[in-house]
Amino acid sequence: MRVLVVEDEANIVEYLRKSLVSEGFAVDAATDGITGLEMALSESYDAITLDIMLPGMNGYEVCKQIRAAGIETPILMLTAKDGEYDEADAFDIGADDFLRKPFSLVVLKARLQALFRRGSAGRTGKLKVEDLVLDPFAKKVERAGTPVELTAREFSLLEYLMHNQNIAISKAQLLEHVWGVDFAADDNVVEVYIGYLRKKIDAPFDLPLIHTIRGVGYWLGRK
Repeated sequence: MRVLVVEDEANIVEYLRKSLVSEGFAVDAATDGITGLEMALSESYDAITLDIMLPGMNGYEVCKQIRAAGIETPILMLTAKDGEYDEADAFDIGADDFLRKPFSLVVLKARLQALFRRGSAGRTGKLKVEDLVLDPFAKKVERAGTPVELTAREFSLLEYLMHNQNIAISKAQLLEHVWGVDFAADDNVVEVYIGYLRKKIDAPFDLPLIHTIRGVGYWLGRK
């Protein structure tokens, strides 16, 4: 799940980035409204957390322009403001949820997962490719009825591949959606994690599902 965090408080940005990345999220961040809007318009995200009080352009205007551009990415508004109209205003301009600071990481993750579920039309519920089944909300994977234990990063990688089954996905796409655009390591990390997945969901079973498409990337499905 790839999340854009638009927040001007550096300590909150760093806290959210580290916490969400440790749970397998890919996180990009912007510290002002103008940059946040540019990223939301030019990149593909599964959810956006958007502070209201931002330099350059406030969160209400950012949200309004995202919706005016026809982008339906779920938006979670964050604010420390105390005002009875904040929530109503956020919903009126197209926000999907609203969370006041301070908030717990547990609540934030639950809200993001709920938004992802609601915003993924046609992709909700369990994902299935042949005898491989992934439950994105219970965080469970089974192959031929056998539970498969995955790390948070392995799970995110497999989830993205299953959302795009029978489509060739490049390393660059996987890095963006599973690790985030700010990830600094070599793109060979994708090969490493594909290898981990193959050992767990392919090697013990008769039908391989993860395939390398030379010069393109990877394909999940029957070949």
